[in-house]
Amino acid sequence: MESIETTTSETLELELDNNNNNNNIDPNNNNNNIDPTVTDNDPSSSSITSQKDLIRAVEIVERDSIAIAESFSSLFSSLRTSLSQVTSRSVDHVQCFSDAAGRLQESALDSATKGNLYVNSCLRLNEEMRGIDTLAMQLKVLRRNVDALDTAVNSLVRLP
Repeated sequence: MESIETTTSETLELELDNNNNNNNIDPNNNNNNIDPTVTDNDPSSSSITSQKDLIRAVEIVERDSIAIAESFSSLFSSLRTSLSQVTSRSVDHVQCFSDAAGRLQESALDSATKGNLYVNSCLRLNEEMRGIDTLAMQLKVLRRNVDALDTAVNSLVRLP
């Protein structure tokens, strides 16, 4: 902002200097666009000159104001574009996060379902295994009886 003010001040000073140099006009020259009957000692001449200087200064200020306005417009346009890009990227990241969270939720639900099936299978197997103790006892008794029978058969078959 400081450089713009400096440029404006320098431009204004240069324009005023050029105007003061143009006030030294040759009265015999018809291309001056100033009434040759008016001299520098005439109070209306200084009034006209100061009015011209004032108008030119206002034109310079107006031109510099337009340049500053265009600069601000360009800056705001650039900021709007950058904000739009950042917002777009943020939306993309949020959407990616949402997709990842959805997939994680699906995987967690699938794992929980499979875990529940495994636990239920284990509980059923445990129920079925409770009756195996009595079966094991019955098998032991049967094994003893078979061994006793085998011994009896072997002793009968070996008789001389």
